[in-house]
Amino acid sequence: MSDAADFPSKKRVLIIAGNPGTSPVTGWPVGFWFSELSHPYWTFVEAGYDVDIASPAGGDLVPDGMSDPEDESGYSAHDLISLGFKKSEKHAALLKGTKPTNEIDPVAYDAILVAGGGSPMVTMIGDDDLHAFVARAYEAGKIVALLCHGTCILLKTRLSNGDLLAKGKTWTGFADSEETYVEAAVGQPFQPFWIEKEANKLEDTNFIVSGMWKPFAVRDGNLITGQQQDSGFATAELVVQALGK
Repeated sequence: MSDAADFPSKKRVLIIAGNPGTSPVTGWPVGFWFSELSHPYWTFVEAGYDVDIASPAGGDLVPDGMSDPEDESGYSAHDLISLGFKKSEKHAALLKGTKPTNEIDPVAYDAILVAGGGSPMVTMIGDDDLHAFVARAYEAGKIVALLCHGTCILLKTRLSNGDLLAKGKTWTGFADSEETYVEAAVGQPFQPFWIEKEANKLEDTNFIVSGMWKPFAVRDGNLITGQQQDSGFATAELVVQALGK
């Protein structure tokens, strides 16, 4: 029989979700988008990875209302994976008392994934410590994945040489067409800024999108990005392809 040391150690992935906040535009509470956490989590666990969940400030996490499969709107009622995550005592506990990223060494993980939702546009966009955390992981050769509105930090995240992490990279995120759709549905401005619009102001970066609400993810080296909440599986699968099992 082989010794335990003969078996390869499990890959480790850290999912970072936004802390609860309040939108300066709508005045509504914002949090993480459930499927952008639960779908990657499921994919990584199925691949045999160890998965931890953290947040920039630590503490309890709260999903955006419409991402909750039990929300009265019924918008995410089809999301059985998030429903199972929510109903499982073991998994629901992972959203309580999360460790803050300033107590974590990103180099200890093979990959990090930043989930989206309303919170990143408010709580992450100006978080220099989080940007430095992500840059450190990237410069250590780790896979860095970002989803939906979580990609907003690529507008600000700089490497140790001062360059944007996104410099020379092809990446995606929530599309202007999708923001237009949301604003029409809500009947008022919704986000403090639009990622695609801001990305197009940057030099030496290539921001691309696919059709509205279609799964779409892009890998450029160690950077992986997903367009919106329907892209959680696609984004996580690119991480698995990059890391192997």
